[in-house]
Amino acid sequence: MSQETSPVVLEVDAVRKERSDPSGASVEILKGVSLSVRHGGMTVVFGPSGGGKSTLIRLLNRLEDPTSGRIFLRGEDIAGLDPVQLRRRIGLMPQKPFMFPGTVLSNLQRSVVYRRQPLPGAESPEVVKALDICQLARDILQRDARSLSIGQQQRVSLARTLISQPEVVLLDEPTSALDRPTGDRLGQTLHDLCQQHGLTLLMVSHDLRMVRRIADVVYYLEDGRILESGSPAEVFIHPQTAAVKRFLDEPWDSVQEAAVE
Repeated sequence: MSQETSPVVLEVDAVRKERSDPSGASVEILKGVSLSVRHGGMTVVFGPSGGGKSTLIRLLNRLEDPTSGRIFLRGEDIAGLDPVQLRRRIGLMPQKPFMFPGTVLSNLQRSVVYRRQPLPGAESPEVVKALDICQLARDILQRDARSLSIGQQQRVSLARTLISQPEVVLLDEPTSALDRPTGDRLGQTLHDLCQQHGLTLLMVSHDLRMVRRIADVVYYLEDGRILESGSPAEVFIHPQTAAVKRFLDEPWDSVQEAAVE
């Protein structure tokens, strides 16, 4: 099924977000953002630092609520959903992977600790499937999670998110702490998740080189507004606005370094 005909899983409708600055004045972070995320695809929001991308991610699983506008999960307004239940349906993989003390297996089990259900063992179908999807060997389960490389920790973090079988996975700059080869491998894993397993991903990223290769749909967000959207070929090769042209004309390595800072 193509992205054009796939059902919409997550929809953002005219969302605004205001916060107070240190002086108490109201600052508008998001200014009427609308976008759609379709089943089984990789949707990427990109743009300069400070444009509102991380704020958008936080709104999608109710770490914060919008000032106005609505967000729908399969047609249901998430404002009416219990936040804990919502976060099981919309998983979030943070920018920097956090490993709990203990083994990789105990870290994977964390995703079900609060469900009052039996913890999945090393041979359980959900653990085995998550390892296979994330290209992790079975013998990693008994290793100290905090002794792993950053790239391995990213994969464990992704596997931990997938064990909950979320309907959408949110990724906040997942390759920013990785070297290029490791980031490329993670990017390919994410692409394969969509293509082979029908997973729905929404990613915020500054890694324009990777985004161009793996995204199905991209949105350009600057100063709280979506200025362009479409396929990577449409937006990267034939940008329609001066803002996107200017952003893409910057050296891509410089853009990534600025984002990490």
